[in-house]
Amino acid sequence: MRIATLLLATLGLGLASGANAQVDTSEWKCELCPFESGYDANYEVGALYVSDDAYRYGNATGLGEEGVNAALDGEGRYANDGYQANWRAQDLALDTREFEVEAGRQGSYGVYLGYDELPYRQFDTTATVFRADGIEALNLPPGWVAAGTTGGMTELGASLQPVEIGTDRSTISAGGHLLAGGFRMFADYRRQEQDGIRIDSGSRFSQASILPRFIDYQTDTIDLGVRYASGPLALSLAWYGSFFENNAASLTWENPFSGGGAGGPDPLRMAVEPSNDFQQLSLSGSYRFNTFDTLLAFMAATGQGEQNEPLLPYTVNPDLTPGALPRATANGKVDTKNYSLTLTTRPFRNTRLNAFYRFDERDNGTPRDTWTRVITDTFVSTDPGMNTPYSFQRTRAGVSGEIEVIDGLRLSAGFDRRELDRDFQEVAEQTEDASWGKMRFRIASWLDLSLKGGASRREIERYDESVAASFGQNPLLRKYNLAYRYRDFAEIMFALSPAELPLSATLTAVVSDDSYSQSRLGLTESQSAGFSLDVGWAVTESTSVYFLVGNEDIDAAQLGSGSFADPDWSAKHEDAFVHYGGGIVVRGIGENIDLSLDYASTDGETDIRVERTGLAASDFPTIDTDLESLQAKLTFRSSDRLDIDLSLRYEAFETNDWALAGVDPDTIPTVLGLGADPYDYDVWVVGLGFRYLIGPREISFPE
Repeated sequence: MRIATLLLATLGLGLASGANAQVDTSEWKCELCPFESGYDANYEVGALYVSDDAYRYGNATGLGEEGVNAALDGEGRYANDGYQANWRAQDLALDTREFEVEAGRQGSYGVYLGYDELPYRQFDTTATVFRADGIEALNLPPGWVAAGTTGGMTELGASLQPVEIGTDRSTISAGGHLLAGGFRMFADYRRQEQDGIRIDSGSRFSQASILPRFIDYQTDTIDLGVRYASGPLALSLAWYGSFFENNAASLTWENPFSGGGAGGPDPLRMAVEPSNDFQQLSLSGSYRFNTFDTLLAFMAATGQGEQNEPLLPYTVNPDLTPGALPRATANGKVDTKNYSLTLTTRPFRNTRLNAFYRFDERDNGTPRDTWTRVITDTFVSTDPGMNTPYSFQRTRAGVSGEIEVIDGLRLSAGFDRRELDRDFQEVAEQTEDASWGKMRFRIASWLDLSLKGGASRREIERYDESVAASFGQNPLLRKYNLAYRYRDFAEIMFALSPAELPLSATLTAVVSDDSYSQSRLGLTESQSAGFSLDVGWAVTESTSVYFLVGNEDIDAAQLGSGSFADPDWSAKHEDAFVHYGGGIVVRGIGENIDLSLDYASTDGETDIRVERTGLAASDFPTIDTDLESLQAKLTFRSSDRLDIDLSLRYEAFETNDWALAGVDPDTIPTVLGLGADPYDYDVWVVGLGFRYLIGPREISFPE
């Protein structure tokens, strides 16, 4: 009952009007709380004006539409006789609203409850001819005229309807912990729901439709466990469960194309993400030895994922008779094992050594069967297929050490090995050895120099070309994640912080090089180089400024074949990114005014050059991305209890993407698209808020 009273009291105070809240704190005491007894809070009420519709700007902000939005925020804390409660509310009037409350007694128990929403906004310039029939079916409009290409679809223009591509996610969480003796028991629950529209695609041979797929997901996760600690020993036993539910079993759409051949179907269907669950039991612990200040830690976990949804029939085409399925449900099962052991010791005052071992296994126990292949719901193939339950075992072990050679000079080095064994893939066994060294030298009390470099070599036992051929791939192709690779890298960092100046600066430069020298087709090399400079200056006790600038270049080369043989074309990719920004904070202007200003700009550019045997080289159009943002806030302390905030935000985002620009739903003859435009917007958000404070002005609320 005491904890319920705390929660109700906190929530009640939090919902009270700031201007009329009257709180008597004279009898509140809390000797164990990290702040004074009583109730401290602030409430903010205001408005935000958005200058223009900018759908993507609403991504994670909730401010994508022109107009006025309410601003409701607040936070508070209550303490009395060892009990305490905290609450926080943010963006309650927006689609990004958050609320959380926690309460308990320090060193005894605690509970919490939280809720948040997160919008994801992708495109609002898209349009489709499909009409949704629930979340599992897309139908064509009445009177639709099918054709072999989009140019012959005479009803296409009149049938297009706007569709916004985006999703909304909401999460509710609750839990608590209880301490008794050396034990800490905990329970956490989270339910996440996600709905909206995503982009998917479906095809029939060379004809394809870009589909607006409606989703409706729920995921429940549970963490339960107990931890025991006594002296140098700590042990934890925990259970974790994740339960995913998709309220759609499949997606069926009416085919907008004609000319599919004899028996060509009208509807087409594909499977979507199946409902599934995963459960894991883990035991972890550590023991600290007095000898050499040594810590030994371990973890062991075993889990199982299951998916046993009913399987869809081979086809929705009633003219085909592929026979019965080998089994009615997926009967999918994956067993997992995870082990780790870590040792840290300090044999001498100036020396530290570390060693670790990790093992991960995914054993896919899904039964294998022979399946009849139905090609795009059009005809039954005479070549049967078999499902492939991929499994792997991955181990990693390594050692590292650090020694202080002289005062201010530290040297460290490390080595680790990774081994990976796979089933049913082109490379069954793969190892990677990596080593690195680092020097950190404190040249002076105000100047640090750090140098780090290393290399790694990924070896493969052999590349099984027969496996690649069974997948219909060019046997000369080497997938970049399975191929031989040699990588080296270097990093240098200067840190400047003069004692006589309120100034700090950090300069970092990083380079790396990847070589796939044994790949005849695929990625052959990749290089990256970048630097960043971060400067901060406390001009006065009340004024500080910062500046940052950075650059990164990434180059890659690949070889390909248009004739399913030796390389006959090559491509080079060049990516360049530049970012810079700065800001200033001024407190106490005219004693009652605070000002903060932040500016950031990021520019990205991608160039792709293709060379073909016997033909002149050609360049894809350059892809440009420019993002610019500004945030300013002016706070006027009207009284000891009331602040007035004036805020300003600006964002401009422009992309020049040839894959989207000018590509309307009917631009590609054999693809019925959605016609998304590249991003191009600029938006201003002006805010006015009134914040009322209860308690001392200098309080700092828990994060």
